[in-house]
Parts: sequence; C-alpha cells; structure tokens
Amino acid sequence: MSTALLQLDWVDRFLQLPEAYYTRVRPEPLSAPRMVHFNTELAGQIGLSAADTQDPELLALLSGNASRPGDKAIATVYAGHQFGHFVPQLGDGRALLLGQLRNPQGDLFELQLKGAGRTPYSRFADGRAVLRSSIREYLCSEAMQALGIPTTRALALVASPDPVQRETLETAAVVCRVAPSFVRFGHFEYFFYLHQHERLAPLADHVIDGHFAHLAARPDKYAAWLGEIVERTARLMARWQTVGFCHGVMNTDNFSILGLTIDYGPYGFLDGFQSGHICNHSDEAGRYAYDQQPRIGYWNCSRLLQATLPLLHETPETAVEIAQGILARYPGAYADAVLEGWRAKLGLLDTRDGDRDLINAFLNILDRGANDFTRCFRGLAAVRCDATIAPPIRDEITDVAAFDAWLQDYRARLQAEDSDDPARAVRMNAVNPKYVLRNHLAQTAIELSEHGEDTEVDCLMQVLSRPFDEQPERERYAAPPPPQAAHIAVSCSS
Repeated sequence: MSTALLQLDWVDRFLQLPEAYYTRVRPEPLSAPRMVHFNTELAGQIGLSAADTQDPELLALLSGNASRPGDKAIATVYAGHQFGHFVPQLGDGRALLLGQLRNPQGDLFELQLKGAGRTPYSRFADGRAVLRSSIREYLCSEAMQALGIPTTRALALVASPDPVQRETLETAAVVCRVAPSFVRFGHFEYFFYLHQHERLAPLADHVIDGHFAHLAARPDKYAAWLGEIVERTARLMARWQTVGFCHGVMNTDNFSILGLTIDYGPYGFLDGFQSGHICNHSDEAGRYAYDQQPRIGYWNCSRLLQATLPLLHETPETAVEIAQGILARYPGAYADAVLEGWRAKLGLLDTRDGDRDLINAFLNILDRGANDFTRCFRGLAAVRCDATIAPPIRDEITDVAAFDAWLQDYRARLQAEDSDDPARAVRMNAVNPKYVLRNHLAQTAIELSEHGEDTEVDCLMQVLSRPFDEQPERERYAAPPPPQAAHIAVSCSS
C-alpha cells in the first residue's frame, strides 16, 4: 500500500514484548465505508500533510478494510474490576492496535481501531462499534482535548451500512483512536491475579522507558513511577469534577496508566447540577455518580498498587508498606488540584481561609436548584466587585435569596484581594467553558449522521475546538437542553 500513513516512522514498541501480552489479529472489512470526519489537526501532529489526508487508500486502512504489511495489528489482554467485581480476563474485545509511530518531533502515537471486528477477547460479542457510540467518542475525546483535560484522541470516524444488533438494529462504525499508550490498570491486574508476576516488570519497563524515561535509571523506579500515576490520576479526577464531566464507567480496565481520560461510553457533562448525578443508566447503584468519582479514582489506584506489589519489594510486608505510602499521596494531590481548579473558576488569585466554604456554598445553591453547571460558572465572570446590580446569571438561579447572600460574600472576597474586574473576567472565561458536549447536541449529530448527513459532526468539532471563546453565530450550542432532551439516557452500550 502507498498510503502516506504507512510511510511514517512505525516503531511498534508493544510488539517487542512477548506474545503473552497480546494476540495478532486481522481487522474485519466493512462494506461501503464512508469517512464521516477526519481530524486534520491531529493528522498534522502525527506527521501527515494536508495533501496526505486526501489519499484514497487511507480510508481502507482506517476502516479496517486493509492491513499494514506484516500483520502488525494486535489486540492486548487485560483484566479489570468492573463495577467493583473482578473479571480475570477482558482485553481489546472490539479494538485492535494498528501500531505505534513516532512523528518528526519524536512524539509517540499509538493508533487503535475501535469497532474493527472480533478479537480473541471479544467474549462472544461481534467486535463492532455502532455509529451512535462512535460519534459520541469521536466528539468527546476532541472536546476534552480542547478543554485541556488529558485524554485519548480521535483521528478518524468511518461509517458503514453494515447492521449491528444492540438494543435495536444499528449500523457499524470505526473510530481510529490515538494516544501515547493504551496500557491500562487492568493490564497489570491480569498478570498479577494470574500469578504470572514475572510478566509485570517487562510491561512496567515498557511503559517507563517510553513515557517516564526520567525515572528509568532510579533504583526505586517502580515506586517513583507508581507515585506519578497516582498523582496524575488524582489530578485527572479534579479536572473532571471542576468541568462537570461524568465518565460513567470507571472500571479499572478503563483507567489509563498515563492518567488519560479513556473509553468514552455512557459519559455526560452536567446540565442541571446534581452532586449525585448518575450519567450511566446501567449504573443502578450509583457507584460512578459524579460525587463518587474522586473516591473511585482512589480505589482504582489501590487496585493498581495491589497488582504491582511484586515490583515494589521482594518481601510482601515491605511491599505493602511502600504501596500504602504511594497511595497516601492521592488525597493531598486531589485536594490541592481540585481546590486550585475551583478557585480559578471563581477568579481568585490568592489562597485564603474560607475559600472552600465559599466554593461549596455556591455548589450547594446550584445543587438545590439543579441549576445549569456550565452556564452558571461562566456567568460569574460578569460579577463586578462594587456593583449593586446582580449579574444576568441570577435569573437562572432557583434559590435567589441564597444566591444574593452568597454574592455579597463573593464580592467581599474579591475586594479583599483587590480584584480587577476586567482582568478577572478574562481569567475566568479562560477556565469556565461556554461550550461543552451536552448529550442533546451529540444526539442531534447522531440522528443526522444516521441519515447520511455529517455536517453537524463537523460543526460540533469546530464549536468544541474553541470551548472558551465567544462564538456569537453559534450561541445555540451554549443553551441548556430543551425540556424534551433534558433526560437523554445513556448506558454501557453508548
């Protein structure tokens, strides 16, 4: 094949590991594939030019209708705790790793096709993805990137008329996902619980050498590496909370060893704020509710540390002590990151006693009234220190009396640090997005694309690539959901 993608510098580091970590697979072709969207910005980072993106053979490779020479595609094996219950073997059931390449700047990119057919880990499933869930993943991974939240990304979205049975009969799609690495917590759990502890170090070294090279020469490299993962995960949870993102299925096999947001399924951004919001219709017990996400991040880190105890010390008791010390870094890292995030959203420059109470009071007001999370935080930029007129966002607050009282405290806090109104507004608008991928927006794009009209996917990509900017011509994308779309249900099939 002559596609420009194949001419890049493929390093395929995962293939340097023994085949106990993966199985070679061939993608299953799709009929009549069409490119719904191609991410030219990401393509440029990988090393493709604008002309390369028009290569007709690129579609065949990214749809699974062609393979790299030498059958380099693989599916990796892992385990995981799913809704708190351990499943000893999972793996890439509907994803295959095309390989890893290095761009001219030396950055590593793994390309993974999601929905390209069965693998040995499909567990009797069809290995396919549907257009509905693929559009959601494609849009949200790039929306999170624009929000500055660590995430996997998406290079291409391909659709096909091939039927796929879920709750109803739908059509197939393939997303080409991109990340420096797709290794998950569950990769280590698999070999630990299989009692193949000798396979933990090669996998850890693979991750460290490729992504934590500054730790490779340290005698305590595994402890230092795990400490960084714990802190990255804590900071990621803080970013989710402060932007109002709910993941929906925080299983350990859905947690990245690099601290990336990975596996966009039944996710959702908060509309009306409810601290106990459950975005996943399948999560009947609310294990992964919004207010539980920080706790689950901690618990998942504890499972990773359990699975990597043999790396920490040859004496089990000593290994446990080291692991406990590493895990103890999570609460402080989370608390610091989340408080810093909330302060930034309120435009506060310095740290003062009472800031946590001020933040929680505002969140409680939103919670009691189920007021729009994104719009209300964005609207606070219009508050003026000395003004007696309330900001326009007051009209969207349910508990007006409580908000007025809080506004007095907020203004006093701003005056205490001599806050400059215009400068503060600029800072706040740079961290409080105006546009997020609300479920009703994604649903509109899905319904149009299911009828062959892909322009809304492209429009959303443009809007969400500038989430903090005023875009007057696209004001409707910042509106709360209409009543009939306020409770769109998403589940694990999403």
